[in-house]
Amino acid sequence: MVNQLIFDLSLPAPTYARADFVVADGNREALAWIDRWPDWPAPALALSGPVGCGKTHLGRIWAARTQAAIIEGKDLDGKTVADLTALADASRAIVIEQAERTPERALFHLYNLVRERGGSLLLIAEHPPAHWRIHLPDLASRLRAAPAVAVAPPDDDLLGSIILKQLADRQLHAGAGVVHYLVAHMERSADAARRVVAALDRRALVERREIDRRLAADVLEELAMAEGGKA
Repeated sequence: MVNQLIFDLSLPAPTYARADFVVADGNREALAWIDRWPDWPAPALALSGPVGCGKTHLGRIWAARTQAAIIEGKDLDGKTVADLTALADASRAIVIEQAERTPERALFHLYNLVRERGGSLLLIAEHPPAHWRIHLPDLASRLRAAPAVAVAPPDDDLLGSIILKQLADRQLHAGAGVVHYLVAHMERSADAARRVVAALDRRALVERREIDRRLAADVLEELAMAEGGKA
């Protein structure tokens, strides 16, 4: 019965607030570009990095500041020029997640429409546009002219800082060595840090245990089993 209570391992919804973004060497330049808006040298900025590096968080920070529309690249498939014009008219700032999956002609037209209106595009992808397979020369030239900045995956210091902040936000205390143990054994992403700390909180509460290395090991094993069950 206890296990049934604590095995709810769904990822808590991230807030994406600016205050929750932990700055480190691997993301400092990208954050500077986000803060630099609207002083961008082109209508678009390309933000790239591996899953879990924080690029979506940066995109949400920019979207909150600019009141941007947020769309998935694949969702522009089949959109007409009239559809894209309506989007550009409604939102002068637009975030495109998984931008490399955007149909080329849709992205080309949207880029031009946003530029004509003095707006901005934030293109978020795993790889920079220079690594995309772009067949439209005019689109390729526009994206080459846009600044591109990469976000590195969390290093040990950043991941540890994220875990510590998550613990502090929940008013939790972790025993000596817990953070180092987690950093050495967990998935290296901010989302994983949130998941792990939420699971530690639940399990410590239900089982009335201290958050120590043994509990950390149990939680990581629990999460691994849950992820394996989803495969």
